[in-house]
Amino acid sequence: MAFYPLQIAGLVLGFLGLVGTLATTLLPQWRVSAFVGSNIIVFERLWEGLWMNCIRQAKVTLQCKFYSSLLALPPVLEAARALMCVAVALSLVALLVGICGMRQVQCTGSNERTKAYLLGTSGVLFILTGIFILIPVSWTANIIIRDFHNPAIHVGQKRELGAALFLGWASTALLFIGGGLLCGFCCCNRKEQRHRYPNPGYRVPYTGKQKNVTMQRKTSTSYV
Repeated sequence: MAFYPLQIAGLVLGFLGLVGTLATTLLPQWRVSAFVGSNIIVFERLWEGLWMNCIRQAKVTLQCKFYSSLLALPPVLEAARALMCVAVALSLVALLVGICGMRQVQCTGSNERTKAYLLGTSGVLFILTGIFILIPVSWTANIIIRDFHNPAIHVGQKRELGAALFLGWASTALLFIGGGLLCGFCCCNRKEQRHRYPNPGYRVPYTGKQKNVTMQRKTSTSYV
């Protein structure tokens, strides 16, 4: 199977994207406290994530608390939770499908066309996972920036972009690149197979040389 480094690179980037997606979902640093104006209490830092909020004091103690009520959460947080959980599940399925399409794995037989389709499906799922991550991460970042520049919101309630958002954007880029490589491998493999094995109805164009060769064969057989 040609273009073998493409599928290796695509699956490695997809695996890194899976790890980044899981870390983005679990980390509490989606929204962090902003030190602006009169809010100069720098020895206490507040982190807000999808599942918990944490208070870090003097870079020594860290206290985290899970959200007590599911129904009391804002709709934005509930939607971000759902999209990130779907993204984790999709990335895992995409990685498993891509592994089944590897040349060394024989769970789907030795048909190169089937393996190429599996790798292409894996690439599409990785790209779809990146879209599912990009929506809640960009949505949350937009809300944070909008509230930060809103003068009606108190300084103590303003937040800044956390490390989890940047990790989510990086994971999205890895998933897009890895999925693009796998989809490109699928397309290149299909073109190579078409060139190597033409359609059954394909006929070689007629030339005058073929006629001369046929006449020579007939004359030689008649003399015999």
